[in-house]
Amino acid sequence: MRVALFVPCYVDQFYPQAAIASLELLEKYGCEVHYPKNQTCCGQPMANSGFEHLSGGCNHNFVKNFVGYDYIVAPSGSCVLHINEHLHDDEFPAEAKYIREHTYELISFLTDILKVKNLEASFPYKVGMHQSCHGQRGLKLAQMSELNAPAFSKPMDLLNMVKDIEMVELDRKDECCGFGGTFCVAEEAVSVKMGKDRVADHIKQGVDYITGVDLSCLMHMEGILKRQNSKVKVIHIAEILNGSIK
Repeated sequence: MRVALFVPCYVDQFYPQAAIASLELLEKYGCEVHYPKNQTCCGQPMANSGFEHLSGGCNHNFVKNFVGYDYIVAPSGSCVLHINEHLHDDEFPAEAKYIREHTYELISFLTDILKVKNLEASFPYKVGMHQSCHGQRGLKLAQMSELNAPAFSKPMDLLNMVKDIEMVELDRKDECCGFGGTFCVAEEAVSVKMGKDRVADHIKQGVDYITGVDLSCLMHMEGILKRQNSKVKVIHIAEILNGSIK
């Protein structure tokens, strides 16, 4: 299948290794991966700030870049949710609809489309899984703990296939880290306090790494960890699943 790799802005600028790991993972499982070179921001920051009506240029550019592929895959739950729910293009409405319906977050794609059952990866570290809000509540990557419903977690299902990894149980496994996109700018003090609480839970469990599906959340927590001079590191889940870190 022909898959287009959508790399969000902050991944491209700050964490390109996560994009490379995503590419290699998709190729390992038989995908013909393409990277549309003229892709830019998906428009999520404008939409989150109340300016979705000004994101027409972003939408049209996204459609032009990603039309014609079987699937579009990105290592970012929040960007994918934005595309799934908000992408539109008055000039190419049918193409925009197809793209909305065929854009997947990486973990969903590995689990639901490629149906990965085994991984050739080892990660001999103690790891905490941060479940981002967009992934959990928007993309249904994991069950919400406040619901009286059967538990599931697509990221954890894949992480449990990794050899030598030790996954910890957090006290508050699906608590928000406080990033929230533009929320961390508009409500800086609240955002930082939430991030400190989220980091403290991982540190309490003695983790070496914090992982997750959204590098925006991980970036927020990484800033707090560095200011605390903590030895705990963050790593995108694609890097673990791909065996990028030895």
